[in-house]
Amino acid sequence: MSKSMDSFQQIVEQEQGLKKVLSAGQMGMIAIGGAIGTGLFLGSGLAIGFAGPSVILSYAVGALIALILMGCLAEMTIVHPTSGSFGAYAEHYMGPWAGFMVRYAYWACNVLAVGTEVTAIGIYMKFWYPDIPSWFWISSFSLALVLINAFSVNIFGLVEYWFSVIKIVAILAFIMIGSYVVFGPATRVGDVIPGFHHYTEHGGFFPQGLWGMWIAVIVSIFGYLGIEMIAVAAGEAHEPEKAIKSAVRTTLIRLALFYLLTMGLMLAIVPWTQAGHEESPFVKVMTAVNISGASGVVNFVVLIAALSAMNSQLYITTRMMFSLSCAGYAPKQFGRLNKRGIPMLGLLLSTGGIALATVLSIVAPEQSFTLMMAVSMFGALFTWFMIFVTHFFFRKKWGNENSQALPFRMPGFPYLTFLGGALMLAIMITTAFTKEFQMTLVFGIPALIFLSVVYFVWYAKKTDIPQHM
Repeated sequence: MSKSMDSFQQIVEQEQGLKKVLSAGQMGMIAIGGAIGTGLFLGSGLAIGFAGPSVILSYAVGALIALILMGCLAEMTIVHPTSGSFGAYAEHYMGPWAGFMVRYAYWACNVLAVGTEVTAIGIYMKFWYPDIPSWFWISSFSLALVLINAFSVNIFGLVEYWFSVIKIVAILAFIMIGSYVVFGPATRVGDVIPGFHHYTEHGGFFPQGLWGMWIAVIVSIFGYLGIEMIAVAAGEAHEPEKAIKSAVRTTLIRLALFYLLTMGLMLAIVPWTQAGHEESPFVKVMTAVNISGASGVVNFVVLIAALSAMNSQLYITTRMMFSLSCAGYAPKQFGRLNKRGIPMLGLLLSTGGIALATVLSIVAPEQSFTLMMAVSMFGALFTWFMIFVTHFFFRKKWGNENSQALPFRMPGFPYLTFLGGALMLAIMITTAFTKEFQMTLVFGIPALIFLSVVYFVWYAKKTDIPQHM
């Protein structure tokens, strides 16, 4: 065993105790479930508002970044399958500060992302029950998902699998219906004249210019956020190498096709000026084509999508807090497992985003989704950026210490790794110049400074890292 592998084994041993029961199929669905949620069904309306028809290019750029990211993660995760995942990799290959920062930034990001999903649930339920306040639905659905996560990882995997199946079937049905509407014999559907002429009407393909297209890339990254969950779930996979290779092969292809095809058809049916973020653009399309009851079915599907993404995010925040606790960077109580292998106190702590979303739904119901999305964005962007940086150090150290080939090798190193990191850095800087996402850096930079101070005051000089209890 190499020196690098031997020293990383200490991190793996700290995170022992989780049940390794997730199958390859469940692992793939967890990655898809996390990424096909509010970012596609509700956030896409926000992205269309920024970019117009050129939002298709925005999501293509996002897909490219996500593809490179998955390649980097697959290399590292197959060698080191553990729940600390990219946080543990950063600690091992870059240093304890990096591991501390990545884990906490990602944990906070997903805690707040849970809030965006549950905020979306309140919006979706207004389709059927406009007079019932959002906080009622937020509280009810949140309780149900917390119980699912508290029962066992196997139940979580089973529920997430079927959530994701529903979403995939619905998206495929939308693609078939949309294709028939756009390419079929009918020249008019209700008040809508479908066709690609919508791409150039109302200001052309770039109605907001190249800048608008680039701004929408930020929203697209939020949509793809979740694919990295496969690396965290590897710590509870029955056969991690098989599961990760399978997920990498299928997840990105499915996501790219789902996002790009649905977006392309949507904009060919409904003019981009009609897509807002007060309700899902998918509902708008089905209402426009006047299929009886279809808008209600689509609203049900996007509700399932939000529940699925929220379910995955609760799982991932709980495991990241478990990893922080095992590494000695959080109170040891958050790393203690119950008889079912669940870190219950870590789960309860990770429901903080739900409480924040509930408050915002009462105090600022019209702005709550955009606000939560902007605030949670920084942790996601920082984590993805650090994954690319970590991969560079991983590959350098692996080449220096190991003669054998990697089980999975991403082509194009170091150029693709540099490209992914540069694009993520550019996106982070861009948020400072957009009204909707200015909160990203306003929140994120002080948060990084605060976390750094906490690390250097409390943890930098610690030599006795508690083992998992």
